[in-house]
Amino acid sequence: MTARIHLKKNEERRIRAGHLWVFSNEIGSIEGDPESGDLAEVYDSRNNFCGTGFYNKHSLIAVRILSKNKIENLGGLLKEKLLSAQQLRKDFYPGRNSYRLVFSESDFLPGLIIDKYNSTFVLQVYSIGMEKNIEHIVRVLKEELNAENIFTKNEDYFRKLEGLPEEDKIYLGSMSSEIIDDGSVKYKIDFEKGHKTGFYFDQSDNRFFIEKICKDKTIADLFCNSGGFGLHAAKAGAASVVFVDSSSAEIENAKDNFVLNELKTGSDFISRDVFEFLESCISEKRKFDVVMIDPPAFAKNKKSLPSAKKGYERLNRLAMQAVNEGGFLVSSSCSHHLLKEEFFNIINSAALKTGKTIQLVHFNGASLDHPELPGMCETTYLKFGVFSVHNKF
Repeated sequence: MTARIHLKKNEERRIRAGHLWVFSNEIGSIEGDPESGDLAEVYDSRNNFCGTGFYNKHSLIAVRILSKNKIENLGGLLKEKLLSAQQLRKDFYPGRNSYRLVFSESDFLPGLIIDKYNSTFVLQVYSIGMEKNIEHIVRVLKEELNAENIFTKNEDYFRKLEGLPEEDKIYLGSMSSEIIDDGSVKYKIDFEKGHKTGFYFDQSDNRFFIEKICKDKTIADLFCNSGGFGLHAAKAGAASVVFVDSSSAEIENAKDNFVLNELKTGSDFISRDVFEFLESCISEKRKFDVVMIDPPAFAKNKKSLPSAKKGYERLNRLAMQAVNEGGFLVSSSCSHHLLKEEFFNIINSAALKTGKTIQLVHFNGASLDHPELPGMCETTYLKFGVFSVHNKF
């Protein structure tokens, strides 16, 4: 019999509004003795049904809602949700074979991320319930989506929060490399050496946007990772592109991708701390028409947000000083805890401190394969802004 979880008074309001997490301190009582990973039905304090989800007795997130209905056939439901997510990507990207296939709660598959690289599927599993039922997911990938390779590339931090072992598994095939195409630019993906699942799909649409401002311009792609922004800039006819990343492995990766795309744009590949690089540019009075900064998350949690804000402001302040008059600052933040309004405040503060006047000419979030739930702010994280930078007003 499926366990029943009864919420304290009024704790169902957030769930009714579209949020998919029940926190442990919101539970009033539990009928039955569910194990972590079991399905549990959620009821409000008046015994009205709210939904069914995966239970975890050891996590702050006690229930991850999987359906607003009672679940009779879990395998069938998981298949339906996975195929629905696939159809959404096919509608958005009909000519592509690589994208984020499943974005966890945003695709109503809580605690599961799947990135598709041709016929290779890379999973991140952060729900004990999803882990216990992963064979359903693997079966759909094999039988319906013709998977040749299926394996995990988990982040230990999120596995720890869920009480899951810090390990990766190969469910099918091997952890081989792939060459993917984002619709314009090719990338070689080395799954063993690459960050996260191997590639950052969340900036895919934004990489296409920057092509509008890069023709015949001098470009600095900072925190370049595999070179996505700089490669698109070169493809769009940039005069020159400088790729900078603190990781020498990523710089080599960006070089390989530059060659892979047979680009002829003047380029420089620099393995160096981005802050140090910008400081040297300022001291040498070296400037670019477009400076793009896409740093890793400075705020992993709320506690680190104050120091993260200082880091973001300093980074944007330095970057602005390296932009030519009338040029563009392209600034991103992938810190979920840094809200959009705070992001704008930081960049505006950086402009005031450097005596610059800025115009926001474009703003976006993550790419279309990263849908958001309006009732769940945790599904919104990426901020991408393009600012015109002026010395005079």
